[in-house]
Amino acid sequence: MLMAKRSLFAVLSRSPWWLSVLLAAGVFMLVRQFMPDYAAFASTLPFLGIAGYAGWRQSRVPDPERVAEALTALRAMSWQDFSEKMETAFRSDGYAVAVLKRGAADFELKKGGRVALACCKRWKVAQTGIEPLRELLLAKEAAEAQDCIYVAAGDLSQNARQFAAEKKIQLLGESELVQLLARSGAGAGKFADAPRR
Repeated sequence: MLMAKRSLFAVLSRSPWWLSVLLAAGVFMLVRQFMPDYAAFASTLPFLGIAGYAGWRQSRVPDPERVAEALTALRAMSWQDFSEKMETAFRSDGYAVAVLKRGAADFELKKGGRVALACCKRWKVAQTGIEPLRELLLAKEAAEAQDCIYVAAGDLSQNARQFAAEKKIQLLGESELVQLLARSGAGAGKFADAPRR
């Protein structure tokens, strides 16, 4: 079940976990003025659940300094080294991987009966515009794939982000890229997860 992006619980899930705990305490104090303590405690459970979820999500985000170090190391790699790491990372994430030698996509990924095309070759570009995303989308349509993934260690222009959102292109950049490589063990040492301080 999806929450509306602007609902209270959706906003809290993206906020620091302690904010939900503070709201739970406030709700408890307010409700206990009119109802027994057990009812007041029960009214805090949704906020405590969101606090737990937000805390879990935030604990999985690597430290920004570690992300920057990992991205610098990624940008220094040759295409062959980077593509090998990405192939290993996709495989460890449960995909069957086929390397593509031509076109806008570098990998065909299969998992759960779905096919995705992944483009990784422009990972070093400081900022990506809309054109590589258009090429990947055309390749996806030609291959009759269901999904496409664009991998970039750099930033994407605002137009490129909007286009990706409209066309449902999954963007795998910066912290998401570092996390994928860390989970796979493809980047031992520099890509290790480090919790946010």
